[in-house]
Amino acid sequence: MNTRGSDFWDQPSSPPIGPEQFSDIVTTAADLAIVLDTEGKVHSVITNPLNPTLGRLDHWKDRDIREFMAEDSLSKLEAQLAAYRDGVSAKVDAIEVNHFDNANWEFPIRYTLHRTGREDIILMLGRDLRPIAELQHRLVKAQLALEKDYETHRDYETRYRVIMEAARDALVLVDVGTGRIIDLNSAAAHVLGANTDALTGAAFTQEFEGRRRGEFIEGLVLAAGDEASRAVQVQTRRTDAEVMLHPMVFRAAGDKTLLCRIEGTDKADSMAADLSLMMTSLYRDGADAIVFTDMHGQIRSANDAFLSLCDAGQLSDVKGKSLGDFLSRGSVDLKVLIDNAARNRKMKLYSTRLEGAFGSQLSVEMSTTHMPGPGNPGFAFVMRDTTRMEVVREPASTATAGPMPMSDDAMRNVMELVGSASLKDIVSATTDVVEKMCIETAVELTDNNRVAAAEMLGLSRQSLYVKLRKYGLINRSDSNGSA
Repeated sequence: MNTRGSDFWDQPSSPPIGPEQFSDIVTTAADLAIVLDTEGKVHSVITNPLNPTLGRLDHWKDRDIREFMAEDSLSKLEAQLAAYRDGVSAKVDAIEVNHFDNANWEFPIRYTLHRTGREDIILMLGRDLRPIAELQHRLVKAQLALEKDYETHRDYETRYRVIMEAARDALVLVDVGTGRIIDLNSAAAHVLGANTDALTGAAFTQEFEGRRRGEFIEGLVLAAGDEASRAVQVQTRRTDAEVMLHPMVFRAAGDKTLLCRIEGTDKADSMAADLSLMMTSLYRDGADAIVFTDMHGQIRSANDAFLSLCDAGQLSDVKGKSLGDFLSRGSVDLKVLIDNAARNRKMKLYSTRLEGAFGSQLSVEMSTTHMPGPGNPGFAFVMRDTTRMEVVREPASTATAGPMPMSDDAMRNVMELVGSASLKDIVSATTDVVEKMCIETAVELTDNNRVAAAEMLGLSRQSLYVKLRKYGLINRSDSNGSA
């Protein structure tokens, strides 16, 4: 029988295939062949001998196929059986169902349904989907493993980046084979005189004067293995700085890599390091209270001397709070200090009272410095307790019950008035001079903010206006703008 000729398929009747051969063809063409009626009763079950994993399913015969089918698959089968019962001209559709036998062993099958010579008999040819399901399962597991590895890689990459940038040392990674820079941190880029993007991938040797690539990289590798002298002194090409390279060799993915730590040899670097240590010691152990704030006066850091003044137990008790919360006039004092320091870069002396956490008050003198750094600009406040000085001055002040001490020139000017005016007029004129000076100073310190100036002087706003008019200061303040 020649199946390649057209006579085999073009005959009006079915191809001349015997019943025995047809059964063998069906058995081997499908993994599972089921003959059932339109009500779902199984008349015959044949499994492919080439797929022994399905086992023997003879117990399905003369039973309803629904007994061996998962619930989520019943609707698909019912739709097909209903179409055949209604006599609809059905096309060869494929349905995917899940079977299980009496041992609760599940396996997926894709069926195609075919009509037979009888209207109520259907032939279902099934293909075992377990190999595909297993392959999909492996694919999903592989995908999950890849995603997990990717997340782990990202985690390590983030840690690596944070450590590189947080390190104070200048670090450079160099590929030994190519001699090019693999990676470096910002400190190393600053020493070499370029940004990290421009240096990444560049030849490491070209960043130094009078060096040849082969000899230079080989020398660094040899120095890394020599415990006696592991430092190589070089001069940077862009900044002309003398630096020391401390190399270390390691393998990554089979390739040799150099980790070079760059250390400056300038005296200025040593002096800056020493100064930094001294300033840190002064901040930590100094007698004066030191507070660092942001541009709005919120406390970033404070030393133990400040914590002692305000009766705070630890830094977390004051960090994040406004410095004005610890000043007697609150935001008025803080605004005066910040505004004057921002305008003049510093404010040398300002007297006020500091309130502790439990209501105690201390007289203090404060100085403020504006620090407009590129990273985190803010202000530095230095405070000194002046309570003892007030106690020393108090007896003399109480005995005289007079105004603040006058200078020698002012005293001579007052003495010249004796004989030309009465004592009452002399005292009144002197008081007016002092009062005018205090009002002018308060207005200047508060940048012509009359509400703040009145609070600083302990006056009401109306009283301040009266005195401004009295001393002819109202026009001057109005010309500068009023609060």
